[in-house]
Amino acid sequence: MHLVMFDIDGTLTETMKVDEECFVRSLAEVCGFTDVETDWSSYKHTTDPGIFHEIYLARARRSPSAAEISRFRQHFINLLTEASASAAFAPIAGARQLLSSLAGSSEHRVSLATGAWSDSARLKMASAGLCFDDHPAASADDAHDRENIMKFSRQRAVERHGVPFVSTVYIGDGVWDARACRTLGIPFIGIGSGERAARLASEGAFRVFQDYSNESLFLESLDEITKTV
Repeated sequence: MHLVMFDIDGTLTETMKVDEECFVRSLAEVCGFTDVETDWSSYKHTTDPGIFHEIYLARARRSPSAAEISRFRQHFINLLTEASASAAFAPIAGARQLLSSLAGSSEHRVSLATGAWSDSARLKMASAGLCFDDHPAASADDAHDRENIMKFSRQRAVERHGVPFVSTVYIGDGVWDARACRTLGIPFIGIGSGERAARLASEGAFRVFQDYSNESLFLESLDEITKTV
């Protein structure tokens, strides 16, 4: 049995832009922080709490309190909720069918590992017609760093399915995903196009797909990876 672990933003849902807009707006409206660096790859931990803590420490010269984190998080979720009510978020092309195919496969199981907070991830997937709770998952509620989030995701997949996994493949859209996979020794498949695709390839992606519209080709790549692990 092979585990296929997915990121969410930019990987299963077309939410990178709205997520960034709501995050930056929350920083300004809740904390008064403007002119924020939005090259998320420049942060030590590219996760919701990791980025928030790093910005807060740099601007306020101290770590945020639990109450300040909660206030920011709730405002961020409220903005995402408003955005999704205005226009439903879209899934990455082919994502719904691929998840269904993998979940029904005799060889694969699916898990989720996202740098988003769980309530953010659940909201975005639901708006895009997907269900966060259908799969074993780990989020930024579990850790600030992506590597430990991925470890939690795998652990929960083992616990839910009661089987050992011969291999794990991670699917993501960010250079931080590729770097975490390199650290953990997990094969990585990138999702992106244009400059992003080129950057993912340069970071060591086994393959890079624009989306999942060619499901058979994607599954062939999965098989190719698992045969080499």
